Formats: sequence, structure tokens, C-alpha cells
Amino acid sequence: MTVVVLRALGLGDLLTGLPALRGLRRALPDRRIVLAAPRWLEPVALLSGAVDAVIPTVPLAVPAVRAPELAVNLHGRGPESTAALRATGPHRLWAFELPDGPRYLPAAGEADAYRLDGVASATQDDDPMQDDHARADGGPEADDGPSPHQVEHESRRWCRLLAWYGVPCDADDLGLPRPVRPASAPADLADGLTGRRDGWVIVHPGGATQARRWPPERWAAVARELAAGGWPVVITGGAEEAALARYVARLAGLEDSSVLAGRTDLLGLCGLVADAALLLAADTGIGHLATAYETPSVLLFGPVSPAEWGPPARRPTHRSLWSGRLGDPRSVTPDPGLLTLTVDDVLRAAEDVLACRDVVGR
Repeated sequence: MTVVVLRALGLGDLLTGLPALRGLRRALPDRRIVLAAPRWLEPVALLSGAVDAVIPTVPLAVPAVRAPELAVNLHGRGPESTAALRATGPHRLWAFELPDGPRYLPAAGEADAYRLDGVASATQDDDPMQDDHARADGGPEADDGPSPHQVEHESRRWCRLLAWYGVPCDADDLGLPRPVRPASAPADLADGLTGRRDGWVIVHPGGATQARRWPPERWAAVARELAAGGWPVVITGGAEEAALARYVARLAGLEDSSVLAGRTDLLGLCGLVADAALLLAADTGIGHLATAYETPSVLLFGPVSPAEWGPPARRPTHRSLWSGRLGDPRSVTPDPGLLTLTVDDVLRAAEDVLACRDVVGR
């Protein structure tokens, strides 16, 4: 019996979806759970233990599976993603915005209110597969627009979806096992760095869109100060961000060996983050790896609130910096709110987080 789950997005999306995937795994231990997601995410998806296999899928494409027992839409509100799953011919379909299903936007009181750095945000014993209100032949979805006053963390949204279908989830179940390091592990790459050996500081200057990218000159200033304080600093990124990483390293006065952008695969990046003393990044996938490994982090948010995409609010070794202003995440220029964050803001937060790290004894 096969269960297909659609979440064909990025690394951060996969990691914030883990609590829902694990809830599904616990509820259906005898089913084969396959994740429809981009191929490059397969190593982390399998590392999580939440799924049995990955079906390579691009966003909104029909997953290459036929007539699954259950199809679960953890991709979006629909209708396109729901239609893609319906095209597989599932016996049952779980999704937002079906006529007899839950709404994508939470009702009053459904979204847990909590606070991030001073910014306000907001059991079923039987087999859930037997619930007849989850049939796959639902009609058109609702078309209500989003409300700026309804704030829900991404992890909790998908836990709420599954809870409606009788599957309990723990929205804080965000951890990942440490990968077994290959011979060319990033820790070996970092061995040539000098400085403290109780971990290194990762500076990740890239971002999925221009709106989320803090100026590289500011990242370089942060890296320079931390290196001057005795911390080994490494600059990470994908292969397409190698030039950016080299530019930041050069401005910061770092050695070429500090640039790991394009030199690590996904599991290598997991190992690098797991052993780091601190991660500094914008609102991007690597920040969720820091959450998964409880690695201290300072994350810079621009157009999107950390109440929706940030680390859990009650962890003192994670700090989310945000101006409090929402913006356009698809903008081709850096978000104005993001640009209000200064080098001193980031350095103060880094100092605070490292002090908390020493107290909690990570």
C-alpha cells in the first residue's frame, strides 16, 4: 500500500514539513510512504527517516505514481497542487480547501500565538485511512484570499492539516540525525583553518531571491569581526553562489580555504552545520538545518515574518532579526526592511547567541 506526499519545493520547505511527515509515518507504520520532491533533496528526505523513497518531481508536476491508496498535499493550498495529486488517481486525497476539508488559513484561535524577538506572531486510535470524509473526488477549492492578520508557522500549518484527518503531529519534531561523513567531509575541508576547535562560524550570504539577500559587503564586515575574535569562519553556498562566497571572503580578508561554496554536497552541508558553533544566514534553507541540529543561529528576515518561517521561538540559541515590516518576497531588489538591519545588529545578536551557547552547554 502506497501513500504519496507532495512537497516539491526547497530545503527549508522539506525541513518544515518533517513534523507532518513524521506524524504520517507514525500513524501509518505499515504503509510505504513516498515523497514527491526534487531529486536533489532525496538524501535529506531519506536521512529524516520519515519517508521510504523519493519520487523526483518538479513543482506542480503530476508525481510518477499511479492509484496510491492515499495522496497528501503538503505542497500548498491548491488548486494546482491538489489537481496534480488528483491526476494520480488516489483512493483518498487529503488537502486543504476541499469542500469537506479544512481551510488553508487558520480560523481564529487555530494558529498558536507566540513571540519571536519581541515580534508578535501568531488522537485518533483508529486507522485514519478509514475516514470516509477524505475521498479524492472532491469538487472545486475555495478561493478566499489570504489575510495579513492570520499568522501561522509553516510547520504548524501542515500539522493542522493532518490533525483534521485524525493524525496527531508534534510541530516541534524538527530534528535530523547526523549524517555519516564521507571521506571528503566538510569537517576535513575545515581542518586547514586556524583558530578555536570548538566549532566554526558559518556565514551563508546567499538567498533564494534578491529580496532575501543582505548586502555582501555587510556579510564581509561581520565575517571579518568574527575572524578577528578568533573564530574560524567558513563561507557556504551552492555552486551557483561560489563567486559571491569568494567575494565575501576576499572583502573579509579570509583565506581561499574558507570558501566552501560549491564544495559540499547536501549531506556534507548537514555535517558542516551540525558541527558548527554558529550559523549566520538570511531566511533560507540552511537556517532550517541549524534548527534541525540545534546549532546556534542568527537569521536575517526581510519580506517574510519569522513567525511564519523562523526557528522555534523558545530556543535561546536561535535569534531571528526582523524589522517588523512585511514585503514582497519575489522582489528583484533587497527588501527595504532587510536593509534596515545593520552589521552591529548582527554582531550583537551573534555575541548573545554564542554566550547562550556557552551557558546551555551545546
